[in-house]
Amino acid sequence: MSDELTLRVECYAGHRGEQEPRAFYIGERRVAVAEVLDRWLAPDHRYFKVRADDGATYILRHENAGDRWELTLFERGPKPD
Repeated sequence: MSDELTLRVECYAGHRGEQEPRAFYIGERRVAVAEVLDRWLAPDHRYFKVRADDGATYILRHENAGDRWELTLFERGPKPD
């Protein structure tokens, strides 16, 4: 079993044409990206650390060759009072 979860991702291509995630689906649940916290490149992948509208932090990995997105990290947001 893979540690990653394959995702459907909605992207926005900015003025430089580079795609950036705006929302993604975990199963049927749509999770909107509230803020891109960080991004970095690896030889075969691009990574985006995002805070979502559910308050959680996710790291999304995009495989350049296969145009495939995966969830590689999930951290819950702060618990409500």
